[in-house]
Amino acid sequence: MAYNPAAKLEIDVHEVDFRRTAAGRQLKARIYQPKGKGPFPTVLDLHGGAWNNKDRFANEPMDRAVAASGVLVAAIDMTLAPEAPYPASIQDANYGVRWLKWKAPAWNGDPSAIGIIGSSTGGYVGELLVMRPRDPRYNAIRLAEAPNLDATVSYVVSRSPISDPWARFQHAEKRQREHMVKNSKTYFVPWETIHEGNPQEILDRHEPVSLRPLLILQGALDDNVLPAFQEKFAAAYRAAGGECRVEVFADCDHEWVAKPGPQTDRAHQMVKEFIASNLSATRRAA
Repeated sequence: MAYNPAAKLEIDVHEVDFRRTAAGRQLKARIYQPKGKGPFPTVLDLHGGAWNNKDRFANEPMDRAVAASGVLVAAIDMTLAPEAPYPASIQDANYGVRWLKWKAPAWNGDPSAIGIIGSSTGGYVGELLVMRPRDPRYNAIRLAEAPNLDATVSYVVSRSPISDPWARFQHAEKRQREHMVKNSKTYFVPWETIHEGNPQEILDRHEPVSLRPLLILQGALDDNVLPAFQEKFAAAYRAAGGECRVEVFADCDHEWVAKPGPQTDRAHQMVKEFIASNLSATRRAA
């Protein structure tokens, strides 16, 4: 079934158990399933929250808008930094890609070209996933039901991603934003992992990486993650041979898509068109 980004479908929303953290907390997945013939393109949503907060509900407006165009969306909880530091949340997301490839057909989804939508620190996780899909540290959680599936994805949308956590940390220190400084120190343990698990520095070190089309949506007024950080990352991604587009939204802050308005509508439309273009490219390549 061809994907039409202008489609308007009804959706069914339900929740399922995802996995348990090492500490025993039950993580859930919120499934946004279009009603119709299908099979539908499939997307994994990764929430933000500065590694320390939020859950599967964080990106609901975007998830609903994308699902209503005919995309199966699964938004997952991830381990939070106070429960376990880096790379625990990356491991959850890596497992999530494989889990969704296994589960998608039961929800009328097509697992052959899964994409990611990540917001803020979820965008950071998405960037690491696409660059290191087979990293043994990130593949640590075994999916017994489908052990041969891998975590490769076809494309990534990142809204206000922490593409350079070290630069963001330095910016927070300069602005004396103690809560943001603390969030980073809680997540990156030992502290040296802020460099090892840093998308910008991975590219700067010219490490071998996997590259898939990447769309970054960035607010012009974002004083949490500066637009200049995204432009630098995109330039490095392109220099490594990848496709990366940065769209800056005028008069928008870090979380503008949480509020209704023309710029939020524009972001929704841009994401749907990006999905459509990548699905078309995948069909041509096949």
